[in-house]
Amino acid sequence: MIKEHPLQAFLAGGDHRKVALMLGTALAIIGGVLGLALAVIGPIYTGILLIALAAAIWVMAGLENALWSMIAVVLLLPFATLPFKVVITPSFLDLAMGAVYFLYLMQWMTGERRRLATTPIHAFIILFMLLAVFSFIAGLRHAGLTPNGIRKFAEMLLSMGTSLILVDILRTPEQIRRFVLVIILAGAATATLGIVLWLLPDLSAERILMALSRIGYPNSGVIQYIEQNPELSERAISTSVNPNSFGGTLVVVAALAAPQIVTHYPITGKRWHTIPILLALVVCLLLTFSRGAMVAFGAALVFISVLRYRRALLVLMVIALLLLVLPWTQAYVQRFIEGIQGQDLAMKMRFGEIKDALILIGRYPLLGVGFSGVPDIDIYLSVSSMYLLMTANMGLLGLAVFVILIISLFVYAWQARPHLEAFLGLPAIWLGLMAGLVGALVTGLGDHYFFNPEFHHVATLLWVIIGLLLATTRLALDEKERQRRAAAHV
Repeated sequence: MIKEHPLQAFLAGGDHRKVALMLGTALAIIGGVLGLALAVIGPIYTGILLIALAAAIWVMAGLENALWSMIAVVLLLPFATLPFKVVITPSFLDLAMGAVYFLYLMQWMTGERRRLATTPIHAFIILFMLLAVFSFIAGLRHAGLTPNGIRKFAEMLLSMGTSLILVDILRTPEQIRRFVLVIILAGAATATLGIVLWLLPDLSAERILMALSRIGYPNSGVIQYIEQNPELSERAISTSVNPNSFGGTLVVVAALAAPQIVTHYPITGKRWHTIPILLALVVCLLLTFSRGAMVAFGAALVFISVLRYRRALLVLMVIALLLLVLPWTQAYVQRFIEGIQGQDLAMKMRFGEIKDALILIGRYPLLGVGFSGVPDIDIYLSVSSMYLLMTANMGLLGLAVFVILIISLFVYAWQARPHLEAFLGLPAIWLGLMAGLVGALVTGLGDHYFFNPEFHHVATLLWVIIGLLLATTRLALDEKERQRRAAAHV
């Protein structure tokens, strides 16, 4: 016999007058609060408040909901904050990530989770996190501790920790497929928005983006151009503010989506469904005019082709040749040539940053200078390379641990390759995750966003991809172990 909930029992069998009184009181309170809100903050903000309340209830309804919301914020509203201050001004991503961790810990506290799922790579991630904490503390001797600095560093640690808990949360192929599908769809949505805003007249696009200033977005200079020169081409940014960080984000999502076009079991249902998604991602990536991102996406496609679809290499070569000779791509090709030759302003600035970063690393080679500031007035913490920035923050020791982590991750993931076929659609997801990670790592050669505390959402996406790759690999290796045990009992 199913036990009835106490509230259900009260409503069904209780005194009808008491039930009516309770419901009437509740409705009166809700109506009074709603009327007060309409009078004090107006109908627009009241509507926004109700939507936010409904979203919060949906997020807290389940851990998967919270995960999906976190990814939606990363890709669609990465810089959004609450319109008011609570000691600090929490971002939407802080709240979404907080919900993920809260619900995850609650599952442990309530006994819903009893066994922690881990991988051998967890040890390297934890070591990297501990080294980051050590560098942060050591760097405080020459830089003051600020609330914003603590917050940014805590966000970085939470992003890294996300890769650990995803392995424990995503334990079934269905969960992995749903989560990857959410990433691809949210990426397609932000890419489509980026294309639409790029096509709109500058004043119209600027008016739309400036409306977001109420939730923490900049209220001026929102439209981006090549070399910040309005005489040159506009760059697509969607809601990501910076075109280069947006390009890096699109590389990861596009690489994740690319194998879905050729797999027999696409997570989008049919392979042709993926074509407009990938087209939107690639077109928007081109419109960012981020040369590093385009090189990284090319590297991800070559990786996919070499690993599984070698015939596609010929197609990639034909596309590359067309890009070189078509009339309407010549401006793009010329920008690449100028970048390689170091002729444009952006590349000259990057070369200067690299030179200064090498000076900093030369003075503090082992542990870096931390994350808060620098001890000398003639050096600074800013360089357009994830690896140089990592070395400046955490020294050569930190860079070495990260390299070991990544190599170990690829070795661990490679072991799963023969056993992925046991799960429909998982081989394409695994390949897309590997390619997305390759794209992020190549992007990191010329951009710093995947390890920059100021771009929390981009760093979060990197560690989400790492966590997903670990979860997918672990699932395949667990199946291998299950088959081995079954064979041993025969």
